[in-house]
Amino acid sequence: MITIRLTTFCLHAQGFCADTHSLYSPPPPDTAIVVAVRHYAAYGSNLDPARMRAYCPHSPMVGVGWIEGWRLTFAGEGEMGWEGAVTTIVESPGDRVFVSLYDVHPWDAAQLDEVEGVTAGAYQKLTVRVSTLEGEFSAWVYVYDGYEGGLPTAWYISEIANAAEKAGAPDDYVEDVRNRPSATSAPEV
Repeated sequence: MITIRLTTFCLHAQGFCADTHSLYSPPPPDTAIVVAVRHYAAYGSNLDPARMRAYCPHSPMVGVGWIEGWRLTFAGEGEMGWEGAVTTIVESPGDRVFVSLYDVHPWDAAQLDEVEGVTAGAYQKLTVRVSTLEGEFSAWVYVYDGYEGGLPTAWYISEIANAAEKAGAPDDYVEDVRNRPSATSAPEV
């Protein structure tokens, strides 16, 4: 017959307290401060105010601005059944991205995550600083969860440029978007 003697150390390692033989509860973690970011910075086709009203009817546009140190680019060509690459932003010192700021109501936040591909795992949310004429704001953006690269369709580039124009982006910014290379020929007008 073999007798096993568990020491207090063994009992604690197994999750039991030696004195009471009950489950061991670790002390509560230090209190964390969580700051909710309620502003969303739209940079692609969501620059179009009508599109955002359809996605987020309870979330007004509150201004426009720039994300400094980032640039507009594309990623994900050929992935997940998309026709071409999709828009994203990447860090790039000296560059900047024009954005529309939305004050997103909690009712709309889950819908926007679904539409933007967070739920499917294609995009992730990051918090960035947005510079406006009224000051700086923290806002979240959606960035593609993968490598940069690939070409969008000409139709998609047109959609982004038109959305930027509707949001009030400067003419040179809109023109820069319109002149991006594409995987397909320009749509006929």
